[in-house]
Amino acid sequence: MQIGVETSRMVENKRVFVVDDDDINRTVLQFMLQDDNETHEFATLAAATTKGEQGRPDLLLLGLSLVLAGGGALIGEITAQWPGVRILLVGEAGQEKAAQPFFNSGAHGVLSKPFTVEMVRRKVDVQLGRVVNALVQLQLVPAGTR
Repeated sequence: MQIGVETSRMVENKRVFVVDDDDINRTVLQFMLQDDNETHEFATLAAATTKGEQGRPDLLLLGLSLVLAGGGALIGEITAQWPGVRILLVGEAGQEKAAQPFFNSGAHGVLSKPFTVEMVRRKVDVQLGRVVNALVQLQLVPAGTR
């Protein structure tokens, strides 16, 4: 069932790989993104690499825990294997500082818990180069004060 999917995205084929050792994160993110994207989830980077041979991802949602365990060179290896891939690091709230060193290696941002459908889809859309409608707050001016 597709909820809130724009018509233009139904014919677009953007591949998103969710790679995280936390199975709950993987499942939740895959569920939130499957309507707008071709989304695949993997527990290991090796499994994602095998699937990537059939077609490279446009965006990689990568568990920060995997990056911390694999060291800073892991991001460089990914960008060498899949040039141009966008990378969002997935972590717990408050882990943004731990992710900072990896921005110089090729990561493009952080996706932190708690996940909401709107926040996750917005961040993914930005990374995929989709137009994201900005919220504009209007201030009403009382009549006769102009």
